[in-house]
Amino acid sequence: MSEWLVLVLAMLAVCGVVLVVQVLQQRRIGDDDDPSETPDVIEYMTMMIGVVYAIVLGLAIAGVWEGRNAAQDHVRNEAQALHEVNERVRVYPADVRDNIRADVDRYVSHVVTTEWDSMRTKGELTAKGDALLKTVREDVTDFEPKSDFQAQAYQPLLDQVTAADDARGAREDSTGATMPGVVWFGLIAGALVTIGMIFALQIRRTARELVLAGLFSSLIAFLLFLIWDLDAPYSRGVAATAEPFLLLFPGAH
Repeated sequence: MSEWLVLVLAMLAVCGVVLVVQVLQQRRIGDDDDPSETPDVIEYMTMMIGVVYAIVLGLAIAGVWEGRNAAQDHVRNEAQALHEVNERVRVYPADVRDNIRADVDRYVSHVVTTEWDSMRTKGELTAKGDALLKTVREDVTDFEPKSDFQAQAYQPLLDQVTAADDARGAREDSTGATMPGVVWFGLIAGALVTIGMIFALQIRRTARELVLAGLFSSLIAFLLFLIWDLDAPYSRGVAATAEPFLLLFPGAH
C-alpha cells in the first residue's frame, strides 16, 4: 500500500469519525436546547488552523533555507579544497606544479560555466567535470616525491583532493528539489483550508475587510512561492552561486 493511499484513508477516517460523532450528538440534543448558550467555536477553529499552518510554513521555510545554505557550503568547501591544492603544490617541481595548476584551473572554469548551466537547467553535473577532477586526482597521486619536503606535502594534497571530491558529490546531491511531494500537498491543502476559513467567517464587503482578505491571501501565496524558489538551491531566484570559485580563482571566467 502506497503512502499516498494511507494518507488519504487516514484523512477520510478522521473526517468520518468527526462527522459521525457530531451527527450522533445532534440527535441526542433535546427540543429545549438553546443554541445561543453554546459558545461559537468557529473563531477558535479559525485561530487554531492559522496557528498550525503558520508553524508548518515556518518549518518549511527554515528547511529549504537550511538546504540552500548547505548547498552554498558545498560550493565553498570544494573551492577552498581546490585552492589549497593550487597553493600547496608550489613545493613540487615547476613542470609538475604548472601541470596540476593548469588542470585545476581547467576544472574550475568548466564548473563555473558549462557545469553551472547544466545544474540550473537539467539539475545534474556533467561527465566532463568528473573527468577533469579525475585528471587532477591523477596528477597529484602519480607524482613521486623526490625529497622529504615534497613527501610531507604529498598526503595533505591527497586529502584536499578527496575533500574536493566529497564536496562535489554533496553538490550533486543538492542539485534537485528537497521538498517531498507529500509536504507540498500539505502546504497547498493547508493554504486552501486557511483561506477558506475567511468565507466561513462571512466577511462583509467593506473595503477594509476585502483589503485584509486580499493581503492575507497574497501573503500565503508569497510564502509558498518563497518555499518553491528556495527548494532548488542552484536553479532558481535565491540560489547558491559560484562566487567562492570566482573569488579564489579570478581567472575562472
